[in-house]
Amino acid sequence: MSRVLRAMLAWVLAFGATSASAGTDELKDVLALPKAPQGVVFEIVSGQNQALSWAVPEVQRQTAVLRTRFPGLPIAVVSHGSEQFALTMANRERHGAIHDSVRNLNADPNMEFHVCGTHASWRNLEPEDFPDYVNVVAAAPAKINDYRTFGYRVIVVRKP
Repeated sequence: MSRVLRAMLAWVLAFGATSASAGTDELKDVLALPKAPQGVVFEIVSGQNQALSWAVPEVQRQTAVLRTRFPGLPIAVVSHGSEQFALTMANRERHGAIHDSVRNLNADPNMEFHVCGTHASWRNLEPEDFPDYVNVVAAAPAKINDYRTFGYRVIVVRKP
């Protein structure tokens, strides 16, 4: 990977994490709302390839808590760090448990799971390189901002 591409990747990852962290609503803040927000978007961004092995269970745990307070709450998950590459078709066998967990998340009609197409393209990956239960969006930070515009609250997923 060229220095320019590495610099761009570092900038996007930093910008995405910084912009999301600056206005992030944590789980307790969402639970304290008098009525349900339009939805919640969980942001996952990590430089660790195995991060989804702890992040997806954390999303499941927090979703259960949120849905106890706000049944049927629409939820989105946006993954845009190196962890998203565990979800390629080529890694399905190697990361089968992660694939199964994401497939289970998507079984919920009020939940969507997205990965970043821009980051994928830097590794010469196309949307077709991901299974159909993973929605590849053009740019994950832009997708998160779209959700914010629609009234979703953002929760950055951190390792428990």
